[in-house]
Order: sequence, then structure tokens, then C-alpha cells
Amino acid sequence: MKDTRPADLLDAIRTVAAGDALLSPGPTARLIERFLRTPSTPATGGPGCLSDREREVLTLIARGLNNTEIAETLGLSPLTARTHVSRIMGKAGARDRAQLVITGHESGLVIPGNIGG
Repeated sequence: MKDTRPADLLDAIRTVAAGDALLSPGPTARLIERFLRTPSTPATGGPGCLSDREREVLTLIARGLNNTEIAETLGLSPLTARTHVSRIMGKAGARDRAQLVITGHESGLVIPGNIGG
């Protein structure tokens, strides 16, 4: 910034020369403010784009149910339950069920304390 003191400028040069990143507090604060004021747009992928049924299945996965148990709980065939699980994993970009549950918690789709049943 134009109003940066010479000593701060030298510190910034040393920081960048050492391979670290440097963000000026003023512009960073304005960027954060703008981000917080901007309405978010719906996700085109990821766990936020799950159907209501897929959200139900994700909650059951988080409770530890396997595909057969999910099918019984929701009145589906085991093949349909497996298809839902596969689609959810694809949308969430999860490698396995554990990562899927973590992604569900981090995205707010699975809320700790609300998965018991």
C-alpha cells in the first residue's frame, strides 16, 4: 500500500523472499466484508446438491447403517439403496463412507446429535 512505512515494507519483502504469503490487513478486511455481504449461490455439485432422499440416506449412513439396513429403513430394495449411496459419494467427491460422513458433517447436512434414532 502507498502508506506503508519503510520498515514494514522491508519486513514484507523479507517475508515474501522467504517464500511466505503476505496479505495487507486493510484490503483483506474489505475482501472478507464483501464476501460476507454477498449472498451465496447454490452449489452445482458437492453435498449441497443432494435430493431429499439422498439426504435421508446420508443421515442413515452417518448412523452407521449398511446398504441392507438403509433399504429396510426406507422401504427400498438393497440395489436402490446402493445406487443412492454411490450417487451421494459421487456428488460429494468422497472415496469411502467415512469420508462421506465427514463431508456431511462439515457441510452441515449431517448435524451431530441429530443422527441418533
